[in-house]
Amino acid sequence: MTTQPDYSALVAQAQLAREHAYCPYSHFAVGAAVLTASGRIFPGCNVENAAYPATICAERAALMGAYAAGEHAITAIAIIADTVGPVSPCGTCRQVIHELAPRCTVIMANLTGELHITTPQALLPGGFTPADLHRI
Repeated sequence: MTTQPDYSALVAQAQLAREHAYCPYSHFAVGAAVLTASGRIFPGCNVENAAYPATICAERAALMGAYAAGEHAITAIAIIADTVGPVSPCGTCRQVIHELAPRCTVIMANLTGELHITTPQALLPGGFTPADLHRI
């Protein structure tokens, strides 16, 4: 029997990151935390902008932070928000997770402690990959 790893510390870091969200328009604060193979954790929060396309989601903020630090081996990402059930990444974040962390564990959580654990492939079946750019 295999046991599920304890992701409570990663979820807690996502919850702390959520406290820094800048969301004056949606009032929907989201936090994320990325765990790398080296054991480092990179937090992220959503940061909105009056020019809406300039907004960045928590998941992408955390992933970009890891990549900017040279950490490309992502083992898990936790996402948390004040939702009825575990929060799910938006479509853009699903695509970014699919490409930058294709073998990671995705932990979706809410503030009441509910978790749903999944994979990038389950979130985005048939996701677009770099290999698709070279098809003839």
